[in-house]
Amino acid sequence: MAIRTVRLDDEAEATLRQIRQATGLPISEALKQGLCSLKQQVRDASKQRPYDLYERLDLGPGGYASAPSTETRRGVTSALRKKLRK
Repeated sequence: MAIRTVRLDDEAEATLRQIRQATGLPISEALKQGLCSLKQQVRDASKQRPYDLYERLDLGPGGYASAPSTETRRGVTSALRKKLRK
């Protein structure tokens, strides 16, 4: 078992005091449970795939595409015509 010295600012000290009053846990147990909770959050965050972020974006129907992917050639031609007219 290792012994650690930890410095807490006033806000963290107040939070620890509130946790101890609410749960009745000793300081070491409260800190252990906090570390376990953070470990779980890190695990959950690492399980996210890039698609999970994409799925949360609201691009609307078709996103920003000017043509469906099945008609890429027509979309590129249309985009180039618009660009060259300017």
